[in-house]
Parts: sequence; C-alpha cells; structure tokens
Amino acid sequence: MPDPTRLFLIRHALVEPSARATFYGSMDVALCDLALRDEAALYRWLAFRLPRPAAWICTNLARTRATAEAIFAAGYPDQPLATEPDLAEQFLGEWQGIPHEALVERLRHPPHPFWPHAAEEQPPGGESFAQVQVRVGAALEQIADRHAGQDVVIVAHGGSIRAALAHALGLTGHQALAFPFAISA
Repeated sequence: MPDPTRLFLIRHALVEPSARATFYGSMDVALCDLALRDEAALYRWLAFRLPRPAAWICTNLARTRATAEAIFAAGYPDQPLATEPDLAEQFLGEWQGIPHEALVERLRHPPHPFWPHAAEEQPPGGESFAQVQVRVGAALEQIADRHAGQDVVIVAHGGSIRAALAHALGLTGHQALAFPFAISA
C-alpha cells in the first residue's frame, strides 16, 4: 500500500476590519496588520510544527499567500508557493461587498444556524456552497494525485476548508457549515 498523502489545511489570517464588515467572499482583501502582529506566536507555533518537507499551495487570493509568508517569516523555511484557484473562497456574485445587515432581505432560504446563509443558497451571479464543495473536492483529488505520498500544506479559506471537510468526510453542505474555525496556539 502506498504512503498516504497528508493535507494540512490552514485558514488565512484575519482580514482588515473594513472587509469584515461586508461579505467579501472571493474579493481580494488585505490582512489585518495588527492581528498579524498579535498572532505572531501562532505563526511561530505553526512554523515549527508543520511537516518538512512539504509542498505548499495557496489560492489566487492575496490573503492566503500573505498568511503563508507570515508562517515563513516566523521560522518555516521559505518554500515555493503553488497557486490553486479552485481552492478559493465562495464567489458570492452580487452579494460580494454588501454589508452583513443587507443580506437578510436577499435570502430565499432560511439561514444556516452557524453561517449567514443556507448551503443551497446561490447568490445572484455567484455559486452555492454545494458548488464550492464540487470545485474544492475535484481540486483536492488532483492535488492528492499530483503529490502522492507527500505532505501538502494548503493555505485557503474558511468556506473552502469546510468544503474540503465535506468532501473528505462525505458530509452535506449543511453539516459542513457547522464547523467552526478559531485561531489559537
């Protein structure tokens, strides 16, 4: 039996406050400099616990690359960063950039208890979480094939990591949206 491919999924660092006031989805928003400084111990912790050697992959959004670079700056040896756009956050179409309070009147389904909208909700011009699951699942299968038997560190997004968990565990979108993400060392 061949060695397994191990995937280490890391959510990007906290984004800047003005972006957090909106649904930014797959918009390219900056990280919060203050949070990066405050969480320096977390990046040191990751830098010394993530596997070496490992292939590193981030999405096409700058916040994932900046998070990987923060881990490198904290002590993990600099690595080439491959880019995989299919691991990007959910594209929210017409909802991208709207304030949180403006979402309620746009929903067609009751919101998820732990997410602003239901997994089957598809924003106008955007994609549903179910579509994200299909996109992310296919990307993970390709990564696992390309890096068979290796360790792979992936810096992605809360939504795409939930989709990865759904794919790996055979969960529904509704179940996957219940997974919380917190930063702690």
